Amino acid sequence: MIRGIRGAITVENNDKEEILVATKELLEKVAEENGIVEDKIASIFFSMTSDLDQVFPAVAARELGWINVPLFCVKELDIEGSLSKCIRVLIHYNTKKEQNQINHIYLKGAKVLRPDLVEEEGA
Repeated sequence: MIRGIRGAITVENNDKEEILVATKELLEKVAEENGIVEDKIASIFFSMTSDLDQVFPAVAARELGWINVPLFCVKELDIEGSLSKCIRVLIHYNTKKEQNQINHIYLKGAKVLRPDLVEEEGA
């Protein structure tokens, strides 16, 4: 079974290093929370808002050592009033887990995208 694992994170600045650090933080947290191993990843889609353009977020996955995973980057739709400086990820993952066992991860300012999935600080 292939399951989709979603996640998102925001950055403060349109800066190459900041984008890469944030993307790695997001990928590492998604991997940790879902027990991800590279060999079971079918593919990963990344999107970034139009105010981020200094680096492909897929570079972060390669720097983490995910060399054989197919990666794809796109620009997020530019919807008025939407969250800015946001990096999103959709990981297609081979797993026996049920849909309700998947942990979707939203960090920093991206917590507003899915408050129903974000644990309270200190809880």
